[in-house]
Amino acid sequence: MTTTAPTPEALFTKIDGKDLHGVTALLAEDATMSFGNGEPLVGREAILAANTAFMETIAALRHRIVDSWAIDDTTIAVTEVTYTRLDTREVTLPAVTIWRVREDGLIVEFRVVLDLAPVYAS
Repeated sequence: MTTTAPTPEALFTKIDGKDLHGVTALLAEDATMSFGNGEPLVGREAILAANTAFMETIAALRHRIVDSWAIDDTTIAVTEVTYTRLDTREVTLPAVTIWRVREDGLIVEFRVVLDLAPVYAS
């Protein structure tokens, strides 16, 4: 199967730039997103709303890609994500992001495996 899946570099550039509409444009209308141990989000609008709310709780974020693989319709990216809190303190966490695309390259399933608790710790 050949697809035009977003590369990790392209996806994380949009996320790090807080270009949420750009990220949303990469999603299928019925896409699902799971973040940590949270309930899965279903649909572009729900994903956009949740990500918009999340971005308001941090000043910035930056992904460093440690490794990545693309296997058929699935991309797996191992990253270190540095979050800048609203108090300007930085917290760097390991994360794994997995996305699966349909034939037109739009993301249908997006999973972020990460524990965000340290970002919000006192």
